[in-house]
Amino acid sequence: MRKPWIVGLVLAGVLLGACSDPESGPEAAPPSPAVGTTHQRAAASPSAPAKAPKVLYLGDSLAMEAQKVLGQELRRDLRAEYTSRPYSGTTVCDYLEGTGAKSLVPDGDKAAALVRSLHPDFVVLQFWGNAWGYTWCMDGITHADDPTTYFKRYRADMARLTEQIAAAGGAARPRIVWVAQGPDPITPDRVRRVNELYEKQAAASGDLVADAGAWVSAPGARYTWAQYLPCDAYEHEHPAYCTQPGRDRTALHLDKDYLHFCLAPTTSTPKPCPVRSPGILRIAREITGVIGRAAAG
Repeated sequence: MRKPWIVGLVLAGVLLGACSDPESGPEAAPPSPAVGTTHQRAAASPSAPAKAPKVLYLGDSLAMEAQKVLGQELRRDLRAEYTSRPYSGTTVCDYLEGTGAKSLVPDGDKAAALVRSLHPDFVVLQFWGNAWGYTWCMDGITHADDPTTYFKRYRADMARLTEQIAAAGGAARPRIVWVAQGPDPITPDRVRRVNELYEKQAAASGDLVADAGAWVSAPGARYTWAQYLPCDAYEHEHPAYCTQPGRDRTALHLDKDYLHFCLAPTTSTPKPCPVRSPGILRIAREITGVIGRAAAG
């Protein structure tokens, strides 16, 4: 048995978890500057579009932990109407209609069902790319055992989900925002190829990619994993987000969790992150910036 698969089994519980019970929600962030495309961000807040967008956020444990912070950023900067329905441990196929019992997402929260009921302008999809075959809808296909079949299946599920969202939206089809992921220390090339699939699908269907993963990667080392990164301009301006100012660096991950960005331990009951976490805010601000620019255009 290959080492990545062994490590994957050990860490499967980490994938399924998300930060635990924040009855008061995450600590509020200071006002955000505009989100740019480099590691130095503009100082001014983005202008809200003339029409406040409706945003639907779906995804796995990364979306579970980030959902309140993303809502906070979207509402404040874009006056967005926001709904989130993430489920930990899921992947793209879980949000497909027609999967029956082979899904971790109930029928009422499938992507197409939510599009029909909520009529969003944007559907944000954030998936790390479940590679361990945990979710039933992957039919046991794993990256470790068969990378070719894994990528083929992932690509097909992305295309099918895009079609279902488009059909559900009809003449008012929402734009999909695929969230590109940060580095994976176990199989770096897997995340790179998954992100390439997001780029290709978005280009083929006229949708968008938010390269949030670039903001949790070192400059010039997009697919090299790092637990700490230099504090960026925003974090220098708001020192609470520069967790180690004496070393001019901020923490993205806990010592024992290479995947999640919540700086509180995961638990068996997935909930939004309860503590201030720089990685989550970096991701949320990039998604907000992409939606803001698209809505304004």
